[in-house]
Amino acid sequence: MGSKLYVGGLPYSATQAELTDLFSAHGTVESANVISDKFTGQSRGFGFVEMSSGEEAQAAISALNSTEFGGRTLTVNEAKPQAPRTGGGGGYGGGGGGGDFGGNRRSRF
Repeated sequence: MGSKLYVGGLPYSATQAELTDLFSAHGTVESANVISDKFTGQSRGFGFVEMSSGEEAQAAISALNSTEFGGRTLTVNEAKPQAPRTGGGGGYGGGGGGGDFGGNRRSRF
């Protein structure tokens, strides 16, 4: 079991310090991050906590999953590895016609 945990159901007002305090009762917290919207800066209601060992992570899951924090019910489980992102988006994808936009276009027939 890994030591990185997903924490869902966080109150939107939760801070990294509060997340660290909550999990430190169950072991050594290596890092705690509350994920925020990159445009507004507001919390997205979830975060990640990295514990120093798998045993401590399992203890935190057992103790905190489905408990209430700040009026919301927490979901705590092992974080899944982030799927690799494919590049792209936008652009002028293949296939389409393009064409002659330069005037003087005459039919061959």
